[in-house]
Amino acid sequence: MKKRVVRREGSNRSTSSSVVRVVRYAECQKNHAANIGGYAVDGCREFMPAGEEGTDSALICAACGCHRNFHRREVETEAV
Repeated sequence: MKKRVVRREGSNRSTSSSVVRVVRYAECQKNHAANIGGYAVDGCREFMPAGEEGTDSALICAACGCHRNFHRREVETEAV
């Protein structure tokens, strides 16, 4: 899933610039064996929302059922 955020910086309109951030959620890092003292991940490679953006189910991965916070976050920043 990619989310694009545009933010304007600067107080003067002639010198303002836009910063574009592309946020991507990669592989799941949830340790499913933590309660028995081990380490095991499920192998989910990329977050896919289970519902439409703005709903509670958009924060749950359709592939593995984990919350989006368990997936590694990658942020790409670009000045425009």
